[in-house]
Amino acid sequence: MTELSTESTRDLVILEKIEQDPDATQASLAAQLGVAVGTINWHLKRLIAKGYVKVRRVERRKLRYIITPEGLALRARLTLDYIQNSFQLYRLVRSRVIHTLAEVRKMGYSAVRLSGDGDVADVCRLTCLEQGIHIVDDPAVPMLTIQGLKVTIQTEEDKTA
Repeated sequence: MTELSTESTRDLVILEKIEQDPDATQASLAAQLGVAVGTINWHLKRLIAKGYVKVRRVERRKLRYIITPEGLALRARLTLDYIQNSFQLYRLVRSRVIHTLAEVRKMGYSAVRLSGDGDVADVCRLTCLEQGIHIVDDPAVPMLTIQGLKVTIQTEEDKTA
């Protein structure tokens, strides 16, 4: 599996934004990505130097960015890497949740509470559904706690110990 760096991820997003809007400015790209204009400038200079993007002046102070065929191939590779990385993370979280739910079953429970939100919590919810474990709001059942990619079990006994 290829792991995407922040730099690669940003390059992918910039290439996608330019493809959607060739008249995008560095300021508009920076605003859309929530980064400084200097960061966009640095990435664009790199992409231009590597032959992935061409720049044309359309007015005295206006530039147009054009993705080259090499840039399209890079975008395709980065997109594939991103998808593969996302599925790898999904499988990792799902495996951890299945292992954790097996422990919940060994403790004699068929329901859990869930603490956490975001994509990892969504994977936990789906895995619980698939595994026949109900998610309830009952302090008598164990709590699945999500912190980043980590999934742990906490029971009432753990709190009093």
